[in-house]
Amino acid sequence: MQRLKNKTCVVTGAALGIGRAIAARFHDEGAIVIATDIDAATGAATAAEIGCRFEPLDVREEADWARLAGIVPTADVVVNNAGVTGFEAGMVPHDPEHASLEDWRAVHRVNLDGTFLGCRYAIGAMKAAGAGSIINISSRSGLVGIPGAAAYAASKAAIRNHSKTVALYCAQQGWRIRCNSVHPAAILTPMWEPMLGDGPDRHARMQALVADTPLKRFGMPEEVAAIAVLLASDEATYVTGSEVNIDGGLLAGSAASPG
Repeated sequence: MQRLKNKTCVVTGAALGIGRAIAARFHDEGAIVIATDIDAATGAATAAEIGCRFEPLDVREEADWARLAGIVPTADVVVNNAGVTGFEAGMVPHDPEHASLEDWRAVHRVNLDGTFLGCRYAIGAMKAAGAGSIINISSRSGLVGIPGAAAYAASKAAIRNHSKTVALYCAQQGWRIRCNSVHPAAILTPMWEPMLGDGPDRHARMQALVADTPLKRFGMPEEVAAIAVLLASDEATYVTGSEVNIDGGLLAGSAASPG
């Protein structure tokens, strides 16, 4: 049985990684998927491979969301997945002492502003039907301090809190619009490739990075997508304002915060 049959689902940051896996799994579950990304070329190629629709979207820009609302005025599911770490252009200081205000704001503009705008779009696209599911991709880093990635951790913590605010607001309006956050830890996406490399020591590097994880491995994007399917489906209609950790058991113990 297709669990999302005929549901209109918008996924941001769908070109690669977790977003791509969610878009693909939603499509397999019978959804009408609108994959969005700032990278139009990769996003369009991904959508063509999956067999879904693509729309370019810069989640930082209110005008882009207004354009999407005109094209996709109603939706059943919105996944706010687009995000950045701040290290995409190379290693720069992101600790609380040395991070620049410009770099801090750049991370928050994508991760937090993008999620705020995505939630606002989702409410507008769902309130006529009075039902829907908003899924915000936060991070394990939103639950613990990350000394070397202060902006990223703060933005993901804010996503966690805003998800609860959205959930309560929608409930107060009498809508069956649910909002939940998902908190992945080390998921094997292209973001990790610069650290892993493709040399003979790749496996050793991978093992070192997950040494503190009880399950001793990276998670896979498809495992995050499985959680998203549950939250998007009618099986989870009593789940709102909740957070789902997918971290291989990391937060179950004391080894929660890396150096």
